[in-house]
Amino acid sequence: MTYSEMTKEELKELKNELGIEYDKYKSMNLSLDMSRGKPGTDQLDISLGVLMTVEPEDYISETGFDYRNYGILDGIPECKKLFADLLQVDAENIIVCGNSSLNLMFDYLTQCYYKGVCGNKPWKEQGKVKFICPVPGYDRHFSIAEFLGIEMIPVMTNSEGPDMDAIRELVKDPMVKGAFCVPKYSNPTGIIYSDRVVKEFAELKPAADDFRVIWDNAYCIHDLVDSPKQLANIFDYALKNGTEKLFVEFTSTSKISFPGAGVSCIAASTYNVKDILGRMKYQTIGFDKLNQLRHIKYFKDVNGIREHMKKHASIIRPKFDIVLEALENEIKPIEIGKWIKPEGGYFISYDVTVGSAKRIGELCKDLGLVLTSVGATYPYGNDPDDKNIRIAPTYPSQDDLRMAVKIFCLCAKIAAIESLLK
Repeated sequence: MTYSEMTKEELKELKNELGIEYDKYKSMNLSLDMSRGKPGTDQLDISLGVLMTVEPEDYISETGFDYRNYGILDGIPECKKLFADLLQVDAENIIVCGNSSLNLMFDYLTQCYYKGVCGNKPWKEQGKVKFICPVPGYDRHFSIAEFLGIEMIPVMTNSEGPDMDAIRELVKDPMVKGAFCVPKYSNPTGIIYSDRVVKEFAELKPAADDFRVIWDNAYCIHDLVDSPKQLANIFDYALKNGTEKLFVEFTSTSKISFPGAGVSCIAASTYNVKDILGRMKYQTIGFDKLNQLRHIKYFKDVNGIREHMKKHASIIRPKFDIVLEALENEIKPIEIGKWIKPEGGYFISYDVTVGSAKRIGELCKDLGLVLTSVGATYPYGNDPDDKNIRIAPTYPSQDDLRMAVKIFCLCAKIAAIESLLK
């Protein structure tokens, strides 16, 4: 029987029973963290070899350049090729940088805002700039826009990606300057943009010449299944439509090697690469080439990364299974929530169908379980339907995760009952 089919008397009796279980967990003074999509210690351990790969003779490149010194602003050639193969673009369209793609996105948008895009007037001098934000989406994207004072326009996503009809209408406004996208294993829904959606992005004809899509391909190789659906290459479609300048792609090894000591990159058209490097030269004479070299020596090529990611999947997959099995057994029969089973990435997106997402967050916090701030997957932290919760299974141990998901399901049930009793 679903909760919606129960009488108020039955719901009250069930709430009392669940309250006893709630008090039991309350007395345990637990401290459980599912707030961010961080790799667990066991994942970090499998990359320790990265730190022990470079020998003294490796510092000198084939051309005689000493990688310990200043220079090579766009990254060492071997690392450019690695990312080019990973993202299926030409090496000349790659800029290899430091450890954080988030930093690159912040820096790029800040420069667009204060200095303009490829010779255009700075965004801040044009009036109220707007950005398209597929929702639910990545909270740190939204934080960048909010920091810069860029107005965010939510656009709903479905199993194929963002609502392209809505986006086509929005880009008619010259003050709409771009969009955020996580096209593969979207944060938090875990969907992969369909070929149709990628093609229609490439066909966009925005009114603003300085419109740019932040194509955040953070999970381009983070598969959990053996034969995952493939994401179409945005630049293949864009080249056919003459729109390659609209897209600036970002990725990193943050969840391949080390989040705090990986390598990030930008992939973009020659037009955009020239513009970005023209500004970057004022920031640095070159990023950490020894770290780039360490990654090349360890992974060797894109096939080496693919083999390494199988090790990650073997660690992460059981954690996703723990959460999904609990939701299937505890939530599905009573119809108080829904979710998508992702084939990769770092999150499970839970939508409340009965109850309140914020109330679930409050109840979980009271029992010592920290979730991503409820509402964070929408601009300004405002989920208008108070329904979405991002579940991040990767960081806790399996034992802690089993406890965490039990608490989550318990709190979801209590919140649903409270809502139905109102």
